[in-house]
Amino acid sequence: MDENRGLIHLYYGDGKGKTTAALGLAARAAGSGMQVVILQFLKNQETGELAVLQGIPGITVLRGKEGAGFSFTMTEEEKIRTREIHDQNLDQAKELAKKGDCDLLILDEAIGACARNLLDSSQLEDFLRNKPHRLEVVLTGRNPAQWMLDCADYASEIRKVKHPFDRGIPARKGIEK
Repeated sequence: MDENRGLIHLYYGDGKGKTTAALGLAARAAGSGMQVVILQFLKNQETGELAVLQGIPGITVLRGKEGAGFSFTMTEEEKIRTREIHDQNLDQAKELAKKGDCDLLILDEAIGACARNLLDSSQLEDFLRNKPHRLEVVLTGRNPAQWMLDCADYASEIRKVKHPFDRGIPARKGIEK
């Protein structure tokens, strides 16, 4: 077994905690001297964890999408622009990885971005199947494509049993956002 080989993690499902698990791994990796790139798809709102993580040496955050709403409320123009932003951010992350400036790459909500055609899934699949040997990669989201499961070394399903939102309790600052 090559202990220097980077592996692929898949955190998926309808439960709370996929991004939280990925960002916890980012903190662990940065604390161990690794270079971490966090690439968030489908998100552009400010969150408490990003405010902290962006201040940690060794962590780079790339994110962005067009508009402030959910993908199902986007206009066709916003969807086109969001895909352009997502593809450009992935290209930037891939370049950092190829140059050796990234040991851990977190692709937060990449699963959903591919499913909604807001990220070039063939480009992502090719990258994962041919990633730099030492690069560790995490993908998060719901309902992964079979090729994602096939590529993964870790596949952790996070299943919702109960959630406060189901009772009308909105996301709370510092806990869910």
